[in-house]
Amino acid sequence: MIDLRSDTVTKPIEAMRKAAYEAEVGDDVYGEDPTVQKLEEEAAGILGKEEALFVTSGTQGNQIAVLTHTRPGNEILLETNSHIFYYESGAVAALAGVQTRTITGENGEMAPVEVEAAIRTEDQHFPETGLICLENTHNRAGGAIVSPQNMHSIHTIAKKHSIPVHVDGARLFNAVAASGLSVKEFTVHCDTVQICLSKGLGAPVGSIIAGDHSFIKRARKWRKRLGGGLRQAGVIAAPGLVALTQMRDRLSEDHDKAEILKEALQSCKGIEVINGVDTNIVVADVSGTGMTSDQFVDSLKEKGILAVSFGPSLVRFTTHYDVSMNDMKKVSNILGGSFSSK
Repeated sequence: MIDLRSDTVTKPIEAMRKAAYEAEVGDDVYGEDPTVQKLEEEAAGILGKEEALFVTSGTQGNQIAVLTHTRPGNEILLETNSHIFYYESGAVAALAGVQTRTITGENGEMAPVEVEAAIRTEDQHFPETGLICLENTHNRAGGAIVSPQNMHSIHTIAKKHSIPVHVDGARLFNAVAASGLSVKEFTVHCDTVQICLSKGLGAPVGSIIAGDHSFIKRARKWRKRLGGGLRQAGVIAAPGLVALTQMRDRLSEDHDKAEILKEALQSCKGIEVINGVDTNIVVADVSGTGMTSDQFVDSLKEKGILAVSFGPSLVRFTTHYDVSMNDMKKVSNILGGSFSSK
């Protein structure tokens, strides 16, 4: 099977497995795991923040950020199709006791003027706006890059109103690789950021949240409250360190694979690629084939290709380390042989 469901399916490379085996470890709750400490220090430097914290997943990282920044009864602003709103099981309500106010963006970018208009004024009838969340790259916008200019405008507005900004940067390094900009040109425009060590970077588990010293001190307690205090965590931090230091530069290869896939899909009758394919995600509308997205996904599976339904007529494909250029050529041939050319 050629698995294009998600970059979450990547398996750790040999260097990661070896690093896990050889990792120097200690009790991280006591602050004694040297591999975790090295990972956190490296991540903080790369992300341009004072300190970083190793957490088990991107969702946990995002939820710790919301819990640390807000208090129950606050309102948070975020894009309508953002991962925190769409895919995290209502955790901000269940855990942090905050309500969401969504703003529909364009290609994942919220208009700064709409963000400012959504910030609550001082009134006993209103919740206080406690946090603004951005997502970069934006998953449901097809891996779209949220520009540093957009981030800067929103962060400037947030600072004017004394509201923190958190970035769900699960695939932030894809934005970096595709834009040619530095990591810090993105992260300078937020107070805190979460990045995944899995997905395109290929680690088996783990994410990082980064911010200033005060934030991380409070976030560490929230991690403990959520059961995220780990013991000899170096065995999972070590693959994450390999991911962070050795796997970022190759992400552009995944973007090249996505371009091949985009061209193959566009050549098929009844299929329309609906996103700009900034990075490693391709979203196609298959309604012209006469099939629903579920039927189309089942049809592909019979031919040895895995993808995911992204709505009634939309199918998402995600390229990653474990699919090769030869795999992409096979996919192109299968698509070309199954669907007549336009």
